[in-house]
Order: sequence, then C-alpha cells, then structure tokens
Amino acid sequence: MDRVTKKPRLATAWLGGCSGCHMSFLDLDERLIDLAARVEFCACPLTDLKDFPEADITLVEGAVANEEHLETIHEIRKRTKILISLGDCAVTGNVTAMRNAFGVEDVLNRAYKELATVVVGIPSGNDVVPKLLARVRPVHEVVKVDYYLTGCPPSADAIHACLVDLLEGREPAGEVKRFG
Repeated sequence: MDRVTKKPRLATAWLGGCSGCHMSFLDLDERLIDLAARVEFCACPLTDLKDFPEADITLVEGAVANEEHLETIHEIRKRTKILISLGDCAVTGNVTAMRNAFGVEDVLNRAYKELATVVVGIPSGNDVVPKLLARVRPVHEVVKVDYYLTGCPPSADAIHACLVDLLEGREPAGEVKRFG
C-alpha cells in the first residue's frame, strides 16, 4: 500500500513521569475505537520497539531525566512530524524536576543508601539503570515541540479534541497551545 492511502501514524511515548497522561489517553474509552479507525497506532510504552518508528503525530509524556530519555527524545523528534508535549512533566518538568533542587549524588545516596533496606550500592549508569542527567528538563528544552497540552494529567476530552483537530487539518484549539 503506498503512503498516500495509509492512515496517519500515531505514537505515544513515556519518559520521566508517572504514566498519568497515558491513563488519561486510555480514558478516551469508546473514542479510542473511533480513533483507531482513523489512525495507525505505531508505538506506545508497551510495544518495546528497538527503534522508534516514523510517526505523523507523537504524544510525549514525562520529562527528560536520564541519558536514555535524552537519546529517546532525539530519536522521536527525528522520526515525528508533529510532536506534542503531553502533561505538566513534559511541559515544565513538574514532579520529576523536583530533584533539580538537589545534586544527583545526593539523590542517589538518599535512594540507594540512606533509605534502602539492603544497601547494594549506587548504580553507575548501565543497561539496567540509565545515568541520571544533572538536571531534569522539560521536552522543549531538548528538542523542538510543536504543541503542548498541560494538565496533571490533561483530560481525556482535551487529548481527544487535540487529536481530532489535527486529524481534520485544523489548528488545535482549547487547552492545546502551539509552542513558540
């Protein structure tokens, strides 16, 4: 099938956050069925893809908190036509960025030594535990973002309205803002 006849490809991604934005997305309920008729879902946190696919629209939840997130968001931006920061963590850093007031060493010592039941040492940044960045950053500080949808989490209605507007070729209205 050639690209002209294919449905738009929709992806979601989860960086440093609580997954509440994905729960709001799932709160679309029956509207997910209608959306699935209009788009091809090509990636989500459950797909465990080795490489992020080409996408027309990607909703990114969470802040950029570690080296893995940094690599992931660059790959997503490279392969996505329209990137939407979804929720307050992606837009401002929100709860994830609360650790910015402390140094990485202080955070790791508190988590892996002071509060640990069994002290096994601090991870050094490997395949199991990615190395933390010195500062948690909202997505737009790392890559170009096209739209942002705030809320902790944004409502299912706001997410739906944004996606429908984009799929129908309209500038998103309501709670969605163009970045920049």
